[in-house]
Amino acid sequence: MTIPKIAIFTDDAGWHGKQLQQAFQNLGYDSVFVSLTECRFNLENQSVPIFIPEFETELPVAAFVRGVPGGSLEEVVLYLDFLHALKIMGVPVYNDANAVERSVDKAMTSFLLHHAGLVTPPTWVLRDRNAALESVKNELSQGHFVISKPLFGSQGEGIRRIEKMTDLPWLTSSHGVYYLQRFVSCAGEGFSDYRVFVINSKVVATMRRRGKSWLNNVAKGASCERVEPTAEMIALAIHATKLLQMDYAGVDILEDDNGKLNVIEINSVPAWKGLESVCDVTIAELLARDLIERYLTN
Repeated sequence: MTIPKIAIFTDDAGWHGKQLQQAFQNLGYDSVFVSLTECRFNLENQSVPIFIPEFETELPVAAFVRGVPGGSLEEVVLYLDFLHALKIMGVPVYNDANAVERSVDKAMTSFLLHHAGLVTPPTWVLRDRNAALESVKNELSQGHFVISKPLFGSQGEGIRRIEKMTDLPWLTSSHGVYYLQRFVSCAGEGFSDYRVFVINSKVVATMRRRGKSWLNNVAKGASCERVEPTAEMIALAIHATKLLQMDYAGVDILEDDNGKLNVIEINSVPAWKGLESVCDVTIAELLARDLIERYLTN
């Protein structure tokens, strides 16, 4: 009997990939790490028009997206095309290309949150440098700091905080696009926010991240603390993931100094090592089980 095989799309399997692979194995499925950079369309082949290493003769029964590589616009579009095509051919993709597109693009995420009426920091996304500088000057004149982020990116890389006029020369774009967001001060002392992990519209674990500076990313040295999410926090995280139509997500929520909960970011390929260090859950097992039960079990 052939063991069904799942593709785990990633360029760096690492701890998370190995956890997923073990979880799938425990449930009776093989899995293979594959980079989207190694895939290609082969439209001579009617039965398997997408070449995926280790799946040359038969498509995977499902695909788990742990990472989409960066690159030029053409390259990223091609990687997403592979995910779209797999879904069109009946292969479940977890999270699918639509969810990845919405969440990896901070501009669209911010727009969707704002359009749905969820509280999120005032944000400006634009192409013109002079207009970007004017937006920052206006915020500074009102006593607000401004965060400049890459349009695509994670783990706090490339983020700057503009605090005064003399910082303006350091305002950088992301390939010509400026993503600017008002800095929101958190409630209480120091710097902190919440990472809420959602699977299939259910909150499975929540932690508070306390940053050494205003950046609260675990990758930047933030400490983790288990917390019980409030009903409002749960509702907000679930609303956000449904809005982006995601199978699973890490939702970053900050309580500002007025007591309001702000959705800061939604991650379609969130890490969970820090979360597991303080919460009594096995995230990989929950993810694998959800994928199999919802998409592969008739």
